[in-house]
Amino acid sequence: MEFFADRGRPATLAEVSKHFNWPRSSTFNLLQTLSKRGYLYEPRSREGYYPSPAWLPLIQKIDRAAPVPIEYQNLLNSLQERTGETAVLGAISGMNVIFIAAVESIHAVRYTAEVGKIVPIHASATGRALLSLLSESECASILRRAVFEKYTSTTLMSFEAVANEIAESRRRGFFEGVGEYTQDLGGIAMPLATTNRHLAVLVAGPMSRVQPYKNEIVCAIKEEFARHVSVNKEEAD
Repeated sequence: MEFFADRGRPATLAEVSKHFNWPRSSTFNLLQTLSKRGYLYEPRSREGYYPSPAWLPLIQKIDRAAPVPIEYQNLLNSLQERTGETAVLGAISGMNVIFIAAVESIHAVRYTAEVGKIVPIHASATGRALLSLLSESECASILRRAVFEKYTSTTLMSFEAVANEIAESRRRGFFEGVGEYTQDLGGIAMPLATTNRHLAVLVAGPMSRVQPYKNEIVCAIKEEFARHVSVNKEEAD
């Protein structure tokens, strides 16, 4: 789908095979399966495949089943306005954090956080905030499978280091990122406990802007959480 979205026009079997470096036989089987299910069609015979409109109701049905509540979007809007920095809502996706909603800063130099962005769960404040919502055994299971790649000089490089940072963050009441995945990026994250999802909110931007106002950002997140506490009550109901 990303390939067709970027391309913006039909693609032949040969073009798809070449782009992904897939065997022609495997590519043929995939395209034929999607065509038979109605997800691909040929706008003009033998000129290539293109996604059909059948994808739209499918995605809409998925979104309706578990939408991002409007209250969460309002929460991000308020945080961006108060702090001037990018505000993000993150969830767990395997060994990573996936951004499911975001409102970017209006500054020219800002943290770019498009929906669907993936960051390592152990190397981000958002990831550690999410891990703090899990049971000890669930958290340990994820961290034991983590690949501790060194992204920057401040990346935490062991199970013990991440576990200790989670414990310390719980004590101080917030989770802090100090350029562990992206150099010179600072962030403050907090878990957003709900009845049916593990979510966390992040406010992030250049370290030079985030660090001096760390306490103010923490205060803003706590106050906006309090304003939007009805979200949790509604889900519990």
